[in-house]
Amino acid sequence: MTTDVTIIGAGLGGLTLARVLHIHGISVTVCEAEASPTARSQGGMLDIHEDNGQPALQAAGLTDEFRALILEGREAMRILDTDGTVLFDDDSTRGRPEVQRGELRQILLDSLPAGTVRWGHKVSNTRALGEGRHEVTFADGTTVVTSLLVGADGAWSRVRPLLTDATPEYIGHSYVETYLLDGDNRHPASAKAVGAGSLFVLAPGKGISVHRESGGNLHTYVALSRSQDWFAGIDFTDADAAAARTAQEFDGWAPELTALITDGETAPVLRTLNALPVGLRWDRVPGVTLIGDAAHLAAPNGEGANLAMYDGAELGKALAAHPDDVEAALTEYEQAMFPRSEAAAADGAHLHELLFGDNAPHGLIDMFTGHDVAPAH
Repeated sequence: MTTDVTIIGAGLGGLTLARVLHIHGISVTVCEAEASPTARSQGGMLDIHEDNGQPALQAAGLTDEFRALILEGREAMRILDTDGTVLFDDDSTRGRPEVQRGELRQILLDSLPAGTVRWGHKVSNTRALGEGRHEVTFADGTTVVTSLLVGADGAWSRVRPLLTDATPEYIGHSYVETYLLDGDNRHPASAKAVGAGSLFVLAPGKGISVHRESGGNLHTYVALSRSQDWFAGIDFTDADAAAARTAQEFDGWAPELTALITDGETAPVLRTLNALPVGLRWDRVPGVTLIGDAAHLAAPNGEGANLAMYDGAELGKALAAHPDDVEAALTEYEQAMFPRSEAAAADGAHLHELLFGDNAPHGLIDMFTGHDVAPAH
């Protein structure tokens, strides 16, 4: 089978690209490894930024649908000391409304013609055929040949090797993810500590951050600067033991904070954090490019989903503007994407120093109060 544009990955970036191409009458197919839209949980809250995520949704013609998803008041931010003392509390809005990732993905899926996304298509191999054409082989043995291949397939992209030998490397810390459900009723002390939006409790090398999601659910990310071998020593198949071992690293912290770990109602999940080299670039290869984490995986800094959607929108607009010259469109897109993603990755590295460096939590407080100066780009 031959197609015009093939996108690998039905995440937010790939779907935004597909939607913008559809608006401009460009035929597109999205191939996704997952078996269905509901094959797995789509993660938690996303703050959608006014300089990238929101313009991307505008380009996709979905601003009204996006605004209907906004959870009011979730931009509130609170920083506590490890004993539960409030160090910083701000309920102002910052132009970054919060939505549930799964609901945002669904409005993008609903905006595409039936059959655009081909579920259960896990890529096993990609290869160049010459003249900008590529063949993608899937795990079931089927293949597709495409005149434009876009890797929107995340950290461990199967498309990236067509462009660069770079691979993600561990950044030195990981998250352990847990949930408290119906927090206000079932876990009132922890819910009160979290407040209306997001909570940070930080110390050098570790921290607890929480998002208040819909239904009063408290979504916790426990950050620890430890080696991969250290985490390998925890049996995450034993939920209670894994939670207890993780909580040991926070001995002496306020009980309403450690309860966010020990009282979790979903099994703790280890999220190993990896990143591509900051400033990664590649030479133009005809007929293929990358967007989102496939192109510029970085330490989590609130920009990942926003950048992926913006990449998708910008690439879609470039292709629409150069209908008879795909290479001109790809060159235009990449030349803007490289410095944009490099700046975001540098910001992310700086943010992680504020979160988990020797001055935590005071560096983050200084950032919110205007006393911190971010690195120049």
